[in-house]
Amino acid sequence: MTSPRPDAGAAPGSTASLRTANRHRVLDVLRDEAGVFTQAELARATGLAPATVSSLVRELSEEGLVEAEPGSGRRGSAVRLSRETGIVAGIDFGHSHVAVAVGDLSGRILGEYRRRLQDSVDHHVALADARTMLDSVRVGSARLRAVGLGLPAPIAGDVVQSSAIFPGWEGVNAREVAEEVFQVPAHVDNDANLGALAEHRIGAARGHDSSVYVKTASGVGAGIIVDNELFQGASGTAGEIGHLTIDDNGPLCRCGKRGCLEAYTSTPFVTREVSGQVPGADDIDKVVAAAREGNVAARRALEEAGHHLGRGLAAVVNLINPSIVVVGGHLAMAGDLLLDSARISLRRYAVDPVASTPVLPSALEGRASTIGAVLLAAERTTIVD
Repeated sequence: MTSPRPDAGAAPGSTASLRTANRHRVLDVLRDEAGVFTQAELARATGLAPATVSSLVRELSEEGLVEAEPGSGRRGSAVRLSRETGIVAGIDFGHSHVAVAVGDLSGRILGEYRRRLQDSVDHHVALADARTMLDSVRVGSARLRAVGLGLPAPIAGDVVQSSAIFPGWEGVNAREVAEEVFQVPAHVDNDANLGALAEHRIGAARGHDSSVYVKTASGVGAGIIVDNELFQGASGTAGEIGHLTIDDNGPLCRCGKRGCLEAYTSTPFVTREVSGQVPGADDIDKVVAAAREGNVAARRALEEAGHHLGRGLAAVVNLINPSIVVVGGHLAMAGDLLLDSARISLRRYAVDPVASTPVLPSALEGRASTIGAVLLAAERTTIVD
């Protein structure tokens, strides 16, 4: 059950001039909560009279915008957005993978598919692969309305900013090239930002006004929620914590600096640390499995990565003071093997008022950025004029 929307405080009117606004109240609740409601629940959520909701649901159902399934009595019928309103797609590109998901306009996932890509593949090839995947995962005959695109790189004005961080995409206006391929409006953001959006809406950070999502995989990045909104920064590149300097004399990072957090807290760091000591050490999943089975080298490598991650998190919570930190990405599949040492390090390096900030694993099992891409596309698509 949802809580009343902020604009539901004013008593809704019954004149014809308010009917359109009331329609939007119902549709917005169904979309924002991504769920199924009885008509009685919709009345409480929108602040509208039950009779008004019943009339609107009947009207919207006749127009094919909502689906109303029989329940216990007329006002007990289950109501959700109809697929006739269209679907959206979310596409999450990594350095060596692409994930595609399809959702309705509430952001509810209807189908998804993931596959590996050749490392640092050219954007033309990557988008063509995503187009083929989308065609295979489409659900029914619903019209594709928009796509959301997540990329692991700084993005300003839809343009990818760094060839060092994401080769094959530097200087590319990702929105324009995606719209050429998919022939629908495209919306682009950094993958960590989309992970933060998903965790805030439906994941571990739900109910928190301010939160930070940190994605730890082949790279490290953060998405920041402040007052329930994504914080993008002046040029749209806020959250690049993977390039905080940990050690001026540390290893050279792909960004061109030395000793970045990413060089100590990423899947390449962990796999290099256990090279020759764990069978199949080039595969982070095998390293995590070995650690769970008690392999000392694998456990130590994850603990060291967690220690450095905690130092980076300390800088973030000192500066932003979120109420929660959520850690996701491929490396975070190690769970407390990584996060226990991150929490200890956070307490050591953060100032006392924020040293106890909760650090939790993602609730979305490695899918946060993909789900966030679907949510981005859904939220920027108008259901009805």
